[in-house]
This record gives sequence, C-alpha cells and structure tokens, in this order.
Amino acid sequence: MSEGQFHVHGPHDHAVEHAAAHGDTDGFASRIAVTTALLATVGALFSYVGGATQAEAMLLKNDAAITKTEAADKWAFYQAKSGKQNLVEMGAALMAVQPASPALTAEIERLKAEAERYKSEKGAIKDEADALEHKSKEFDEESAEQLHLHHRWAQATTAMQVAIALAAIALLTRRVWLQRAVYGVGAAGVALGIAAALHL
Repeated sequence: MSEGQFHVHGPHDHAVEHAAAHGDTDGFASRIAVTTALLATVGALFSYVGGATQAEAMLLKNDAAITKTEAADKWAFYQAKSGKQNLVEMGAALMAVQPASPALTAEIERLKAEAERYKSEKGAIKDEADALEHKSKEFDEESAEQLHLHHRWAQATTAMQVAIALAAIALLTRRVWLQRAVYGVGAAGVALGIAAALHL
C-alpha cells in the first residue's frame, strides 16, 4: 500500500490476511470462506435465472395483451359484418312487401345472397376471434407460471444472501451455532432453487 492512502479491510479480508501472514490454519475461517464463496456462486446463478424468468413473464404478458387486442379487432369486424347483414336482411324484407316484379324479385334474391355471405364471413371471423382469445389466455397462463417461477428463484436468491450475511456474522463472532445457521439457510435456498428448477 502506498504512503498516504487509507484502506479499510473487511472482516473476512482481515482474517484471510492474518492467516496468510502468520501461517495460521484457522479451520473455522476457512470453512466460512469456502461456504461464502459457494453461496455467492449459487446465489448469482439463481439471480440470473430469476431475472430470465421475470423477463419471459413480461414478454408473455405483452404477447397476451397484443393477442387480446387482435381478438378485440376481430370482434369489432364481426359486429360490422352483423350490422351489414342486418341492414341487407331488413332491405330484403322491406322490398318483399312491394308489389312483385321480376327486377324486384332479382334484387331481393341478391340481398338474401349478400346476407348469407355476411353470415358465412361472420362465422370465420368468430372462429378467428375465439382462437385469438384462447391464445391470449394461454399467454396469460404461461406468464403467470413464469412469474411464479421468478418468485421461487427470488426466494432462493434471498435465502443465499441471508446465508452470506450470516456467514459474515459467524466469522466475526466465531459462533458455531451461526455457522450451522449458515448451512441451514443455504440448504433452504438450494431447496427453493431445486423447487424452481422443477417448476414447483
């Protein structure tokens, strides 16, 4: 360290430097150091996967919203076709009360055919709208599942962070019961990570 600079060591750094300088073989500190490194590594992996599942949940939610909008557009188109069908049917019904003539009969038949065309087009539009609504619901369900997994990964990451904090306290206080707590909380974090990996 150069002259005039101020450097503060953390408790873990100090313990490691002390052991290296004096040739101490402190088993307690070594176990805590290795455990902390493992917990940090596993916690980082859990955090990464948790972030990925959160992003996936948001993308799926976005897909659900877009698909729902497409379904709403199809339903609006369906309503427009229904309105046209009703107008054509009403026109044919009004013409039917007029005295019959070949031109009028031909026009009534044309209107009836047009009403049938609108009716068949509506059926196809309805099927598309129903399919889009179903797909939107699937996207919503997948998003909810990914969000659930994100929460599991977040719980696992939090358990790892708590275990790391307990490890620092255990190193400072040199309490064996805290060391056991580190192992217990770390194991709980790993169990939560396994539950997330198994989609539980």
